Amino acid sequence: MDKFERICRDIETVKIQGAENVAKAAVEALMIRSDKKAVERLVSLRATEPCLRNAVSYVMKDPKRYGPLAVEHFTASKEKLFSCGAQKIDDGMTVFTHCHSSAVVGIMKKAKEEGRKFSVFCTETRPLFQGRKTAKEMASIGIPVTMWVDSGARMALRDSDIFLFGADAITSEGKVVNKIGTEMFAEVAGKYDTETFCCTDSWKYDPMTVFGRREPIERRDSREVWKDAPKGVEIMNLAFERVDPKLVTAIISELGDFPPPVFVQEVRKAYPWLG
Repeated sequence: MDKFERICRDIETVKIQGAENVAKAAVEALMIRSDKKAVERLVSLRATEPCLRNAVSYVMKDPKRYGPLAVEHFTASKEKLFSCGAQKIDDGMTVFTHCHSSAVVGIMKKAKEEGRKFSVFCTETRPLFQGRKTAKEMASIGIPVTMWVDSGARMALRDSDIFLFGADAITSEGKVVNKIGTEMFAEVAGKYDTETFCCTDSWKYDPMTVFGRREPIERRDSREVWKDAPKGVEIMNLAFERVDPKLVTAIISELGDFPPPVFVQEVRKAYPWLG
């Protein structure tokens, strides 16, 4: 298996996690092969990944020139995003997060570097347990972390001060598409007056939704949930769900901190090529 195919496999099997990491991997793959079939292969790997599609679209203007520029964007974007998001975390807070988001983890690391002392509640995130990655990263840098089973999230949110989560896509209506369970937890957070912040690179905005395209929701293999399910049992293994923008306090990105409708306007201003 050549390097291009290995990257494709790792994206498809979720060995490479996080929309920005997926996009960066796609850029790396395009530096190896950038013919029409390679592009089609990459954009077909994950249904709900506009960051990947946007990065591919940007790089294909001229792979040798724009490939490194795309990588530079993600590097610079993260630093701005982390600094902005870290300001939301105060001493003594408990931060709730769902699944694994490199943006959220980076924000919490930055807050710790700046001297704040806080704790983290994270979900296990079935069926692939991405929450374990979050927990390991927090524990490795000395941030107190408690993992909750997904169904215990209401109790965790009741005792949390802030809810930080990532994004896999953002639509023209300001809807955030993120790991399934996010909207449910955002609704619970609202009940307890807990602020909810989506933390993301702005390239996750999907410009095609302006033209009526509905952001697809990836349905993954049922065997991830139950390998030997009995005959007659259907497994609904949706990877993501759409979060009502009314449930999101603000979207934090490299562009700043904006309510969802304003975020969409700012992205289109900053990156006209995104439409």
